[in-house]
Amino acid sequence: MKRGPRKKNLKPKTPNQAEYIRAIVENDVTFCVGPAGTGKTSVAVGLACEHLKEGKVRKIIITRPVVESGRTGLGFLPGSFQEKIHPYLIPVLEEMKLFLTDTLVKKYMSDGTIEVVPLEYMRGRNFHNCFMILDEAQNTTHEQIKMFITRIGRKSKAVVNGDIDQSDLPPAARGALENCLDKLEDTNLVGIVELTDDDIVRNRIISAILAKL
Repeated sequence: MKRGPRKKNLKPKTPNQAEYIRAIVENDVTFCVGPAGTGKTSVAVGLACEHLKEGKVRKIIITRPVVESGRTGLGFLPGSFQEKIHPYLIPVLEEMKLFLTDTLVKKYMSDGTIEVVPLEYMRGRNFHNCFMILDEAQNTTHEQIKMFITRIGRKSKAVVNGDIDQSDLPPAARGALENCLDKLEDTNLVGIVELTDDDIVRNRIISAILAKL
């Protein structure tokens, strides 16, 4: 019988990535900041898939702010809801397919086991027994990031990640993620991990470029 491609297991590639994994396992809410290519999204998605496969959670919730050229929200984009949101889902879904088969990802998205929701559509909802990921959190406002964190329900975990040096928000609206890191430090069941240029694993050229730009 022909076997499909083997899905990879989550393994830390740097000591700080190992700390990131430990923080997620030990806390209810984990914040992770760092430059591009350090595995902020990949580690969170990989651990979410492991929790799902092991029956530790029933659902994976993926969200990210919709920000494009200084504009926020989906209203200005043409097409149906799915057509509007799809471009924002591609990076996360591609990571997910590294840990689950393409067939499983499609099945889980169809039956709601994996749910990808724009941040603007999460208000009023509560997520129990879920693994929640807020990606690209540097593009959130204070109200949005607070709203996301307070959606966490029983037996759930939430991961908030972002690169504070790559915000697409107007200058006056930035700073929500950094503010959370400052105010929630040493809070029980909240983990904070900072990845650095030394943790860049996507491609070594990224470190060289970031050092000069």
